[in-house]
Amino acid sequence: MVTDAEPAAGRPDLAGLEPLERFRPRWPRIVGALLSGLMIVGLAWELFDHGWAGVELAAPDSPWFYLFFALAYFAPPLFDFVIFRALWRLPFDGFGALVRKRIANDVVIGYSGDVFFYAWARARLKMVTAPFGAVKDVTILSGIAGNIVTVAMLAVALPFAFELFTAPQLRMLAWSAAVAVGISGVLLLFSRRVFSLPGATLRWIFGVHAARLVLGSLAFGIASYFAMPNVSITWWLFLAAGRLVVARLPLLPNKDLLFANFAIMFIGHGEALSDLVAFIATLTLFTHVVLMAAFGLPALARKE
Repeated sequence: MVTDAEPAAGRPDLAGLEPLERFRPRWPRIVGALLSGLMIVGLAWELFDHGWAGVELAAPDSPWFYLFFALAYFAPPLFDFVIFRALWRLPFDGFGALVRKRIANDVVIGYSGDVFFYAWARARLKMVTAPFGAVKDVTILSGIAGNIVTVAMLAVALPFAFELFTAPQLRMLAWSAAVAVGISGVLLLFSRRVFSLPGATLRWIFGVHAARLVLGSLAFGIASYFAMPNVSITWWLFLAAGRLVVARLPLLPNKDLLFANFAIMFIGHGEALSDLVAFIATLTLFTHVVLMAAFGLPALARKE
């Protein structure tokens, strides 16, 4: 006779597997809570250090500006959600974690948001048992897509503005482009050892990232046009490409200031354009604060 303590031969002891759930590691939740706290500290620092600089600036009147600004802002988490929804069937509450991923990358340190999202996914073993490979591949492909699209835009835009840059600035751009291409080349060269997902999936993810970069830049350009309609939308789309170049290339300090100077060289309107750049930076910061309060504080209370 088989007792409860003696499972029948060949029959798996399912009850014996249940206690493993209790030994789920605590570090993902600790890391997630720590990075959430760092996001709050970073937002407070930015807000009270120089975030108020653009508050008194005249806000654009057109509601279309805010619509396209929202599209540009939410492009990274929305496209990330498309990717992870396909990979993991990510539930809709995962969108909040992807928003916090975007905020962490902006206000804490580069790629800290990806670490946060990995810890968030790792803490939910019922949802996905091995998140590291997918998060790693998606993050690396995001960087490669960003580098390739940025260098392509730089190659298209630079001939129109070659004479506007000094020799040191051109050398810095050349070194930045070389670093971006070199890093992407090395990763692609060793792709079989670097990536975990199948090739077809990797190509699809790369395409999604490239679409996100292009559409996000278009949304930013159109939003800027509705803020300053006296400047041709063609120029704004050109400057949106320049903004992506400035944002993505390494070795470039003071990127907001550099983009403002870059834009002023092309279209003039120095004071008005500087005010617009400052206002967009401030609006981005306030959006971070609102979304962190909406998604981050409740999760932090749950130690996510």
